[in-house]
Amino acid sequence: MKLYTYFRSSAAYRVRIVLALKGIEAEHRFVHMLKGGGQQHSPEYRGVNPVGLVPAIEDDGFVLAQSAAICEYIDELHPEPRLLPADIRLRAYVRMVSQTVACDIHPLNNLRVLKYLTGPLGLGEEHKLAWYRHWIAEGLGGLERVLDGHGLAGRFCLADAPTLADAFLVPQVYNALRYQCPIDAYPRIRAIYDACVAHPAFRRAAPEAQGDVE
Repeated sequence: MKLYTYFRSSAAYRVRIVLALKGIEAEHRFVHMLKGGGQQHSPEYRGVNPVGLVPAIEDDGFVLAQSAAICEYIDELHPEPRLLPADIRLRAYVRMVSQTVACDIHPLNNLRVLKYLTGPLGLGEEHKLAWYRHWIAEGLGGLERVLDGHGLAGRFCLADAPTLADAFLVPQVYNALRYQCPIDAYPRIRAIYDACVAHPAFRRAAPEAQGDVE
C-alpha cells in the first residue's frame, strides 16, 4: 500500500493514525502542499487523485481518495482491531463524531480556505486567525456537548479503546493547538486528546514523526 501524504495535512494524519493502529506499514509518497504552488496540483499527482487533494492511497492498483473512505476501507480490509464497532448504534455514534470533524470543522479551516482568505479576499493574518479560531470554538464546543450528551466517552471517544472517532479528533485538536486556540473550555476533548497522544500508534502518526517534517 502506498500513502500519498503531507506531514501537516490533518486528513492524511487521520489515515496515518488508522494505519498505525492496525500495524500496517505503508510506503509514504510525500506531496508537499506549499512548494511550487502545491505539489498536489501537479499533473503527476492529479494522475493519482484528479481532485488534487491529500491524502490518497494505492493498494494493489486500486486508488482511493477522501480520508473517511480510506479509513473505512482499511478498517474493513484489516478488521482487527476494530475501529468501527460491530453494534449498529455505536458504529453510527463513531461515524457521527468523525463526521462532525470531517464535515463541520475541518472544511472551514483547511489550507485552501485559509489561502483564499489571505489571497483573493485580501484578508490579513489577524483576520485569518480570527476566522480559524472562531470556527474551532464553534466546532469543538458542539463536539464537547455531543461527547458529554451521549455518555459513551471514556478515555477515548468511545469507552477505553481508540476508534475512528479518535483518529479524526486528534488531528483537529493538534491543529487547533498549533494555531494557539484555547481549548480549556473543552475538558472532555482535552482529556481524550491527551490519552490519544500518549498512545504509541498516535505518536508514530504524529506530524513531527514523519519523514517530510520541516
